[in-house]
Amino acid sequence: MGSLDANCIASPRGFSPLDIDDFRQQAHQTVEFICEYYKGIESHPVVPQVEPGYLRRLLPETPSAQPMPFAKVLSEVQATVLPGMTHWTNPNFFAYFPATLSSAALCGDLLASALNPVAFNWLSSPAVTELESLTLDWLAQLIRLPKGFLFSAGGGGVLQATTSEAVLCTLVAARKMVLERAGHDGADKLVVYASDQTHSTFAKACKIAGIAPANIRIIPTAREDLFSLRPDSLRAAMEADAAAGLLPAYVCATVAGRFGAWVHVDAAYAGSACVCPEFRHHLDGVDRVDSISMSPHKWLLTGLDCCCLWVRDRARLTTSLSTDPEYLKNRATESGLVVDYKDWQIGTGRRFRALKLFMVMRCYGTANLQSHIRSDVRMARGFEEMVAADTRFEVVVPRRFALVCFRMRPRRAGADGEAEADAANRRLLEEVNNSGGIYATHTVIGGIYVIRFAVGTTLTEERHVKAAWELFRAKADAAWEAAR
Repeated sequence: MGSLDANCIASPRGFSPLDIDDFRQQAHQTVEFICEYYKGIESHPVVPQVEPGYLRRLLPETPSAQPMPFAKVLSEVQATVLPGMTHWTNPNFFAYFPATLSSAALCGDLLASALNPVAFNWLSSPAVTELESLTLDWLAQLIRLPKGFLFSAGGGGVLQATTSEAVLCTLVAARKMVLERAGHDGADKLVVYASDQTHSTFAKACKIAGIAPANIRIIPTAREDLFSLRPDSLRAAMEADAAAGLLPAYVCATVAGRFGAWVHVDAAYAGSACVCPEFRHHLDGVDRVDSISMSPHKWLLTGLDCCCLWVRDRARLTTSLSTDPEYLKNRATESGLVVDYKDWQIGTGRRFRALKLFMVMRCYGTANLQSHIRSDVRMARGFEEMVAADTRFEVVVPRRFALVCFRMRPRRAGADGEAEADAANRRLLEEVNNSGGIYATHTVIGGIYVIRFAVGTTLTEERHVKAAWELFRAKADAAWEAAR
C-alpha cells in the first residue's frame, strides 16, 4: 500500500482498508445513520441556515495524520455536514425538479460500488455492458419508444450521468453527420436551434462542441402558445439560415427533418411520466427523431446520476465518439458482436449505473412505477386547484405533469402593475423559503416572474402539499405590503 508517513503508526495487524469484518460493522453503522436521518428528515430546515465558508470553520485546515474511529467520523458528518445540506429528499422540497430515490436504488448503488467495475468496453466487464443494454431496452419498451431505438433494430441506449452529457454527445454526432453530408469542413457554418425555454445545459454543450455563439438560435415563445416552440417560427429561422449558406445542424423539433438536421428530444423530467399510458401522447412523433433522453434520477426513483439516452442509429453516435487505443483492442470488439460503451460517451471509464435502474424496475414493477407517477400528478393537480380558487393568485401556465407555475396577480394593469407583481412574488418566495418549512424556486417566462412548485420527492404526501399552500396563502398579503 506504499510507505507510511513517519508520524503514522500502523496498527498491529497492518493497514487493511477492505477488511470484511470492519466493513460489515461500518456498513451497519452507516445504514443506521441513514435510517435515523430519514426518520427525522422533517426536523431539518429544507434549506440550511449557514453562511458561505461555514464548513472550513468547523473542520481542520489540514488532513489528520492518525486514523479516526469510524463512529467518530460519522458523528463528525452529523455535526458538520448535515447542517449545511439542502435536503432534496425532504418531503417539503418543491424546488427545481424531483430528485427521487428509493431503497432499491440505494441498495443498487451500494452493490455497484462494492463490485467497482470500470466498464469501458464489453471485455472489461461483460455483465455491466449487457445489463445496461438490456435495461435500456426494457425502459424503451415501457415508455413505448419505436422499435428503431432498440438494439435489435440498429439503435440502442446508454446511461449518461446527466442530460448535459446526453445533449453534448448527440450534438457532437450531429456535427459530424452534417459536415460529412456537406462534404467540407464548414464547422463555422453549423447552426443550432432551441426555444427560449430550453435548459441552459444546451448553451453549455454548444460551447464545448465548438458551435459559434453567433450560430446559436434561441427562438422566442409566447404565453398564448403556452411557451411552446412554434413550428412556423423554427421553420422560418432554419429556412433563412439555409438560404444564407449556413448548415442547420441540431434542434429539438420535428420540423428540422427537412433540413437534414439532427433532431433530439430532451424528456429529462417528463419522460418518466410516459410509463403511464395516459401521458404517452406527449412523445407522439418520436419515431421521426434521431435521439431522445430522459432522467430516471428525476422522477423514476433511481437516484442521481442516471440519464438514459437512446439513438435510432447507434453508428452515427459511436463513430463520432469512438477511440481505438492499442491496449483496448480485443477479439470481442473486433467481432462486432458486442457494445463498447466508451464509444457512446465523452469519457472512457464509467460507473455501473445500470444496476440501480435494473433493481428499481425489477423490485417495483411497472404497476408501482405508474402509481408513483400518478400520485405525484394527483397532488400537483390538487395544488393547482387550490391556487386557482384563491383570487389573489393565478396559474400562469396550465399544469401538464406535476409542476405548477403560479404567481400573485398584478393589482393593476400595465407595466407598473407587472413590476409590482414581480416584486411582490419575489418577496413572497423569499419569505416562504426563509421560514425553513418548504423550499420552492422561481423562473421568468415571457418576462413574467413565476413561482415553480414541483411535486415529486419520494416522501411527499398530500399533507405536505396542503401545508405548503397554506404557507403561501398566509404570507401573501404581507409580501405585497413589504414589496411596496
